[in-house]
This record gives sequence, C-alpha cells and structure tokens, in this order.
Amino acid sequence: MVGGIVKALPDGWFVVHGASAETRWEALADAGYFVPNDRFFVRNHTATPVIDAAGWRLRVHGAGVREDCSFGYGEILEMPAVTVDAAIECAGNGRVLFGEQQGTPVPGVPWRLGGVGVARWRGVPLVEVLRRAGLSPEAVDVLPSGLDAPYVCEGIDYGRVRRPLPIAKACDDVLLAYEMNGEPLPPDHGFPVRLVVPSWVGVASIKWVGDIEVSAEPLFSPWNTRFYRMFGPDHPPGGGPPLTAQGVKSAFELPWDAVLPAHRTLVLRGRSWSGAGRVVRVEVSTDGGASWERARLRGPRPAAGWVRWRYTWRSPRPGAHTLLARAADETGGTQPGYMPFNVHGYMFGAVVSHPVRVVRA
Repeated sequence: MVGGIVKALPDGWFVVHGASAETRWEALADAGYFVPNDRFFVRNHTATPVIDAAGWRLRVHGAGVREDCSFGYGEILEMPAVTVDAAIECAGNGRVLFGEQQGTPVPGVPWRLGGVGVARWRGVPLVEVLRRAGLSPEAVDVLPSGLDAPYVCEGIDYGRVRRPLPIAKACDDVLLAYEMNGEPLPPDHGFPVRLVVPSWVGVASIKWVGDIEVSAEPLFSPWNTRFYRMFGPDHPPGGGPPLTAQGVKSAFELPWDAVLPAHRTLVLRGRSWSGAGRVVRVEVSTDGGASWERARLRGPRPAAGWVRWRYTWRSPRPGAHTLLARAADETGGTQPGYMPFNVHGYMFGAVVSHPVRVVRA
C-alpha cells in the first residue's frame, strides 16, 4: 500500500500526493469514455479501510425518519437498482494552478486537473432506503458518514468524513452505489457501498458509508463549515455557502509539458465537463488565446458526465507553445480567463494554459 491506498499506483498512470493519487491525463488517451477502475483517481482524507461486506450494516436514523433501522449488504443488493453515468471530482481539482497560472499559491493536495473521473455507477437510489425507514415530511437534512478513520489535521480531530445533503438533493438523484464500471466497488472507491452525488463536489459522495442521519433541522459538520466553502478577499467575510455544483472545465489528454513533433498534422484529444449540465461547445486555441476554433465533440455526453472531443492541429516550428481549451454548457456557463482567489484553492475553473514543447521530428 502507498499512502494507505490499496490498489497499485503505476507512475505512468498516477501522481501520488500522500494519501491521494491523481490520474495522469495521458493515461486516459486509450481508456474510452469511462475511466477504468484501476486508473480512477483516489481522494482519501486518511487511509482506505478494508471492510468485510458480510459484517457491514448501513444504519439509518434520526428525527427525519419514523424508525431507526439498518440494512445489510445483501438487503441493499436486493433493492431496485439503477445505473448512473456520472463524474466525481474533487473540489480542489486544479488547485495547483492558482499558484502556477495566477501567482496565488494555496495549500492542500496539489491537483493539476487529474482529480476527476467518470464511471458507470450502479446501486440503489438513496430515497429508496430513506422511504423504507419511514421518511418524514419534516425531514430537512441527510448526513451520511464514512467508515474510514477519523481525520486529524494540525492536532484537531474532526471525526469521520461526513457532510450534510439537503433533503431535496438526497431524494433527487443521489445513489447508494455498490458497483463501479460493472464490478463491485474497489476498496479505494468505497466498498462495500458509497454515495454518488451527481454534479456536486466529490466530498459529498461519501465513501464506505455506514451511517445516515436524517434530521428535522439543519445539520453541520467540518466538511460544510470549516472546509468546502470559499474564504478569502473576494468572498463573504464569514465564508461563502457550502460548495455544491462544479463549474465548467476542460483538459487535454496530453502529458504536462508534452513533447510533440514539428510540422506534423496532429489530432489533439481532450474532455470537458460541467456540474450544471451537458457541454455543448468546446473551442481550442493553439496560439496562446489569440484565436479560437471549434473542436469536434464525439461520443456520449450524459448530463452528469463529460464529453470527449478532438481537434486537428498542424504543429508549428520547434519551440515552446501553449494549448488552451474552453467549454460552454447548456445553461450558458463558460470557462473564464481567471478565477478569484480562495484560501483553500477550491473550484479552479479558468481556462488552463497547457504547455507543450514542439521539437524537430
């Protein structure tokens, strides 16, 4: 195990950041639409727990349900199931670019853009389990908690990872998933059961879930008060609201500082996504933003997933060059040229300057 992560982390696929592992974008060039389980990024606050499904129970309780109850793994598998194609993305994805691209470095896991992945998830709608517990009309918040070890930072024990969901979201499209890309969840991705909260920041998709509190009043945890809110000079004095939907982003399926041959016709590939809906347009600039041309979208584009695209480029003379990609979604959301600073480095969504080096073939 590396950093408490169970699966292998080959250098060609991952950049390891302590207890987390970032997918290299070049590792997706031959991966198809879904990120294979063995290449999917890992975001852990502590270490991956190895849980025996035979002894696992999901407890549902609180003033927002009529009775406390619990469900075993087999009982979850027997409930009506649905399949969802959705991205999970760390709220800090792109964090290192606040410093590299905008000159305002921030602490935290130094993701470039590889803290995101799309998978096909199968499981039980969360609302199904809540109804079986007797969901009350007075229910306000749902608080799922993971079974990983308590998170301790700078001497403060914040307890197990947990983050409230408003009842409207919990009853909408949230999934208690037990399969990932047609296989049982791997340990690093939440076995035996995890939440999948489509389009929202990744911390909402609690892994290794074992407890769900349903309240008749608002609930709070460090993950919607101390963390995963915007703090800084461009945000309210007490911090912005808890982060929910992700913004629009794009990435090239290329290594950072990729080496490309000069005077060749190259096909540049990438992916774009948005928490607000389907991406409808992607533009590429190969001259540092002086001009833009449309990329060709290809393949499926589910609302909570991403779209793949391609762009044909006649590479120029040898030297350093910058590639840019920007997307727009069906709501009109676009990628800006600059992202306001926040102290935790969340939600970097500006157009990314991807450096490449063109060499004589």
